Amino acid sequence: MQVIVTYKKPQVLQALRYHFITRREIRLMIILVNVFALVSAGLLYFHKITPLAFLISSFLWFSLMITFWWLLPATIYRKSATFKDRFKVSLEENHFCIEHPKGNKSWAWREFSQLIESPQFFHLYFDSRSFFLLPKDVFANSDELHEARILMKRKIVNDKK
Repeated sequence: MQVIVTYKKPQVLQALRYHFITRREIRLMIILVNVFALVSAGLLYFHKITPLAFLISSFLWFSLMITFWWLLPATIYRKSATFKDRFKVSLEENHFCIEHPKGNKSWAWREFSQLIESPQFFHLYFDSRSFFLLPKDVFANSDELHEARILMKRKIVNDKK
């Protein structure tokens, strides 16, 4: 099965946000900062801390959310030429191939460590930090999408994170 891949910036930014939120260490950090913000709000309400301490904890919360929701995805999008290119992807029985006028690359399915499906993409992970985004809207119809999903799920054996 062959598809032509082009990326749309808003979808890619959302997929990158999804990537960050699914990382265990980032999720843990967000939970801890939210708990810290709630505890500081409670302590401010009971007059156990000053408004300045609450303001600092609120600043920390806002900074974290802005970083993971806007800054990191935008930075990665801007630095990656892949998201601005147009190329052909071939999903074959034994390989995943990318063809571009500048060259091509092929990976055996065993080289992927994990497959995660988000609303608009398939995230094909090589390791915890490097991955390939395959948009779902490049498939001609829902039958082709379903066929690709079954092939990838069969070929990519998810490792533990």
